[in-house]
Amino acid sequence: MIDPAANTTVIPAKAGTHLPPVDRHESAAGAPGLRHDGRRWLTAILVLVALLAVAVPALLLRYGPTVNPTPRHRAVALPPRRVVPPAEIPPVEPMAYVALPPDDARTFNAGVPFSTLPNPAARPFRFAGGTQDRARAVDCLAAGVLYEAGDDAVGERAVAQVVLNRARHPAFPKSVCGVVFQGSERSTGCQFSFTCDNAMNRWRPSEAAWTRARQVASSAISGSVYAPVGYATHYHTDWVVPYWQSSLDKIAKVGTHLFFRWSGWWGTPRAFERGQSGGEPVIAALSALSPAHAVADTAAVTDPALLPTAIAEATGPAAPPSDPDTFILDLNPGTSPDSWPQFALTVCGARPRCVFMGWTNHAMMPRGGDPSPAQSEAMAFSYLRNREAGLERTLWNCTTHPRPVRNQCMKRQVLRLPPAAPAAVSTPTPGASPLAGVRRRSEAPMPSATPTPPRTSPAATP
Repeated sequence: MIDPAANTTVIPAKAGTHLPPVDRHESAAGAPGLRHDGRRWLTAILVLVALLAVAVPALLLRYGPTVNPTPRHRAVALPPRRVVPPAEIPPVEPMAYVALPPDDARTFNAGVPFSTLPNPAARPFRFAGGTQDRARAVDCLAAGVLYEAGDDAVGERAVAQVVLNRARHPAFPKSVCGVVFQGSERSTGCQFSFTCDNAMNRWRPSEAAWTRARQVASSAISGSVYAPVGYATHYHTDWVVPYWQSSLDKIAKVGTHLFFRWSGWWGTPRAFERGQSGGEPVIAALSALSPAHAVADTAAVTDPALLPTAIAEATGPAAPPSDPDTFILDLNPGTSPDSWPQFALTVCGARPRCVFMGWTNHAMMPRGGDPSPAQSEAMAFSYLRNREAGLERTLWNCTTHPRPVRNQCMKRQVLRLPPAAPAAVSTPTPGASPLAGVRRRSEAPMPSATPTPPRTSPAATP
């Protein structure tokens, strides 16, 4: 009850219990002890929130998932994507790279998506050549997988599959050795860099590594398939970005290598139905590793004066050249035309100027002096080099040795031969060799002893 005089509330107590009076005003406003407790709780909550605001981001940075940065596409200028139609054989572009630091290249490559189209395994390879050709093919493929992938069985199998895929594709040579050493006659522009950057002279594999590489190569040629790379015809390491990448589909990654196939019809299994030639060229650069590729040991001849003798002993008699940088040679008709560029490079060595002319018809090879028009017509192969003028050409006589690309053929010129007349002494152009049948357009036709009707003759025009 309430006592009006005392302004207090009196609560009756039970017997034996005494309760002090409670001030109504203190009860309404709250006791001083409760006010202090509320402030302490509020302070504790604010401190906890502040701690969480600092600790949570720190923990996320330390233990959270790794987030790849956005690829820097603006730093990469690739040609526009183009899908080659089925009626056009896709061009095989030389290996050229975008100028990017390795880390930026990795970032860009990580942002290139894998193709979502099916990636079927390639069909088993079936070699078409004989025993000797097979031995050459195995050693060419072994060199390719070892120098490209190192002594790594998985990487070697992936590279071997790409080489054999190329051998069955119309855009590439029809032999295993031709695929591996495609473009090796040039100082730049080869398809596999080890074939033109002097790698085989800088490093020689151990016997064990060479044996393992040959086992991988032999197994692949016998039909073993490395399924993860499917019908890939291109690959590169993830720290470079080649210009051709934009027109191909990324289909697999093996170690640090990314594998690609052509977009559209040329990357489908039906595009890989071409048969191989069966004939494997002799690769002089492999002669130190492979008995199957043993040819003239011209690389061991360090004295230029002894080089023609070494060549003559291995390939047949050679005519004395009218120029120390000119070689007129009798080629072995049993060798593949694809092997002749490598042999020419071996013969020419490091000369800044070199003219190599070869004949498979022994009877038509010049025996002294420059070739006659008839001998020029029978010339099977020529290699011309003049580094000062930026000239380097490899040409075949496509009448007798057809080539898949027209610009590899010797030009056919109409030689109008006048009646016999005293031979005019011409002043040779500096930096060029005066060669019959290998002439410049500005030169007059060669005189002949008797009048003859016009004839067509293949000639390499420097």
